[in-house]
Amino acid sequence: MNTNEIIQQLQLFPHPEGGFFKETYRSAATLTTSDGKTRNVSTDIYFLLENENKSNFHRIQSDEIWHFHQKNPLEIFVIDQGKLITKTLGNNLEQGEVPQVVVPAGRWFAAQVKNGSGYSLVSCTVAPGFDFADFEMAKKETLLSQFPHLNDIIERFT
Repeated sequence: MNTNEIIQQLQLFPHPEGGFFKETYRSAATLTTSDGKTRNVSTDIYFLLENENKSNFHRIQSDEIWHFHQKNPLEIFVIDQGKLITKTLGNNLEQGEVPQVVVPAGRWFAAQVKNGSGYSLVSCTVAPGFDFADFEMAKKETLLSQFPHLNDIIERFT
């Protein structure tokens, strides 16, 4: 199956951060966050990146768990306390890949298909549930002023 067929089969749409997605789950249960917002307890999406497509640096106000499904490994880049952490989401444990990666709330993160070839089909679970009101795309100038030592990766993913 090629990516166009997967996009049609799973009814995926372009995502503002890059790639394609479809929400597959939104819990009926809600909670009130510490800042007084009402959120669904959890949400989940399919997410597909292909070839040199990338998910540019962004952040949300909830924890996000990435789950690997198929094809090529996916590199996830997280800026955590000024350090760049790179995790490879995939099925080859012997090569250091992991089937799940947690991105803690409030961290800047980006992703790309490893080696920029093929595609990665993953899911992303967010708890408390995702809301576009909590979604922030990174501005290159802002990240560069905060993390000048990460210039190369910021240039690549903003």
